[in-house]
Amino acid sequence: MTDPQKPHQRLDYQAAIDRPKLALPSGKRVAVFLVVNIERWDIDRAMPRQVLSAPQGASVIPDLPNWAWHEYGMRVGFWRLKAALDLHGIAPTLAINGAVPSAYPRVTQACRDAGWEFMVHGYHQIATHLVADQRAMIRDAIATLRQAGGHDPVGWLAPGLTQTLDTPDLLAEAGIKYCADWVVDDLPATLRTAHGPMLTMPYSVELNDIPIMMIQHHRAEELYDRTVAQFERLYEEAGDQGAKVMGLAVHPFISGVPHRIGWFERALTHIASRPGALFWQGRQIMDWYQRATA
Repeated sequence: MTDPQKPHQRLDYQAAIDRPKLALPSGKRVAVFLVVNIERWDIDRAMPRQVLSAPQGASVIPDLPNWAWHEYGMRVGFWRLKAALDLHGIAPTLAINGAVPSAYPRVTQACRDAGWEFMVHGYHQIATHLVADQRAMIRDAIATLRQAGGHDPVGWLAPGLTQTLDTPDLLAEAGIKYCADWVVDDLPATLRTAHGPMLTMPYSVELNDIPIMMIQHHRAEELYDRTVAQFERLYEEAGDQGAKVMGLAVHPFISGVPHRIGWFERALTHIASRPGALFWQGRQIMDWYQRATA
């Protein structure tokens, strides 16, 4: 058995200025890859994130306040995000744990009914490195979400974008066509795997409300300011350089709270007002890119 490939062995370096100039349909300039992350946080584990630490810095299980912080997003925040998206007729990509459909069937069904793309977000919300049998986890998550979403999942986003060196091979083996963990470009790129090529998708670690709000601790309006600045620069560049893809990621327990939702709504309104913008799911971007580069 050969050793797994390192990232630089899977992905050829390609300078942005050397990439072919691609065109989106109808003269559009920027395809926005908007991802809503839906997760189940297990009360029997340490919480994936913390907004409130225990007194004396203790590590506690069960961690009720941080579990409840996330639970608010599933009960309330999700519906605010969905209303904002519905207002503009946007059916985004849903990064969803395999454990979500059984825990939150009401949310899962609402996403399916609205035509959202189900992108696999692991099975449990834990780092991939902590999974005992990664191959089985990937297959179980895909099977569960195929049934819950009503379509074959073709995309993957790991919890925290975590991958081992084996992950691309295991994803391709299971039928995944693109992954969003490799945030390396403003366009998709091609990864080598033991089971054929797989695309990267331009997700974002900076147009993402977890880093903006929970790690960098910016004020709520930073989501709007950063999103608009990113979009406008890509929009301008696309005029000469060809099509661009912009990733934007939000979570119900962060952007869906009352003091932040307005900034998300304003960002959507701004982008939607630009004639060269379109909101595409990951599978649509994948299909377009494969046709454009064939």
